[in-house]
Amino acid sequence: MSQTSSEPRRVPTNQDEFLAHLQTPRPPGERPPSAAWQGWAYFGALVMALMWLFWTVLGLVALFDDGFYLVRPNGLVVDVNYNAWGWTHLLIGIVAVLAGIGLVAGNMLARIVGVAAAFVSALVNLAFISAYPLWSSLVILLDVIVIYAIVVHGRELKDDYR
Repeated sequence: MSQTSSEPRRVPTNQDEFLAHLQTPRPPGERPPSAAWQGWAYFGALVMALMWLFWTVLGLVALFDDGFYLVRPNGLVVDVNYNAWGWTHLLIGIVAVLAGIGLVAGNMLARIVGVAAAFVSALVNLAFISAYPLWSSLVILLDVIVIYAIVVHGRELKDDYR
């Protein structure tokens, strides 16, 4: 049955109907219905953008106040001074905010960079965990959630802008 322009479009009730609905032509300017898990993808993009704040704080503290951390640089997994750690944190933060902005637009390259940045972030925090265990553990947890959101539900952001 075809729908006239005065009738509202029926909302799909299961995954097969949803996928068929995405493939049907839509009038210009009409957005597709949101997928049930699309919020996860937006959450991952938002957290990637907010990771810039976390990484900036960690980086600036490492650059300006070495005495803040629990151990000396030689007590870390990787024996590097805190200035190097600070610049590393700032660099990952910049990449994370750019990836987060790109994720909101549904950019595939931003998804790849976002997963890579979250993975590197988790590894760096694992190496940095003896310096500030609570903070590093929190950032690792957020990195795992971001990777899940981007990998599993990142495509839904792109579908939202078709």
